[in-house]
Amino acid sequence: MDAYEEDWARRVARRKAQDSRRARRRRVGALAVVVTSAAVASGVLILGRAGLAKVVVHAKPVAPLVHPHLWATAVRPEPLAVSRARAVPILIYHVIAAAPQGAPFPGLYVTRGEFAAQIHALVHAGFHSVTLDQVRAAWRGGGRLPPRPIVITFDNGYRSQYTSALPILEQVRWVADENLQLAGLPAKAGGITTREVRSLIAAGWELDTQGYSHADLTALDTAGLRFQVAGARTRLRRLYGVRVDWFCYPSGRYNPAVVAAVRAAGYVGSTTVVPGWARPTENPFTLPRLRVLANTSPKTLLNQIANSRYSPDPPSSYLPAA
Repeated sequence: MDAYEEDWARRVARRKAQDSRRARRRRVGALAVVVTSAAVASGVLILGRAGLAKVVVHAKPVAPLVHPHLWATAVRPEPLAVSRARAVPILIYHVIAAAPQGAPFPGLYVTRGEFAAQIHALVHAGFHSVTLDQVRAAWRGGGRLPPRPIVITFDNGYRSQYTSALPILEQVRWVADENLQLAGLPAKAGGITTREVRSLIAAGWELDTQGYSHADLTALDTAGLRFQVAGARTRLRRLYGVRVDWFCYPSGRYNPAVVAAVRAAGYVGSTTVVPGWARPTENPFTLPRLRVLANTSPKTLLNQIANSRYSPDPPSSYLPAA
């Protein structure tokens, strides 16, 4: 265990000890969260954007995918911290399913079990999910973050993000960011539907975009860039009634012209695939993220997050193979 992990282990232990003392003093445990078997069978308690608890009812009982002993930890209100200088890791996920035979990019498939185990480990390590909007508000002095914030992003708009990732995150009252592309991933090809996107938004997820069709933006002219970047934002805002303030570069490819087009379209920032933690001192239009690939164990993921904390800022251009 490195110094980084030891530090957070001490914080988690100290927080548990404080909670135990409060419980003994108050006996009743007025702030404890009680999850009954009936509630688990009929719905999941989640937290919306406004911080109000609500129950999402499922037609069928949902088997617990995150260990029950984590529920109380996950739903306990977390003390907020001054956040203007706080660095935040941002994770990238794609498909939450096993890779089919012959899949062109099998590394982008994280199985449902792997994802549940990773979320289990993140919760146990003291992380709490937030959205990019919440991070920006905290950096600008308009809000605060939990002591160990993390952003979970999903790219492209695969249906498994709704069918598999959403139930797992709901069990620990976590939210995520959906980077939706408007075209290029129809439902018959495993894409998410409009109704399902609305369900993600209702569950507290933030809607952002990768543009209209996941095109290589660095190869487009001015009109093409405007269509992919500004056009996608306008369409999504009208369709879903949300701000769509963040852009995600398709395949991570960008250059100064692409960054300028994103800025001109009214986005407040954008994310890359360059590894590292997002910091308020960085260019908000080139925020780094950490890609989570197939067969990543919980321990490996925690090490990946810890080891990338002090990575260099992303460059002004990034042109990996499309």
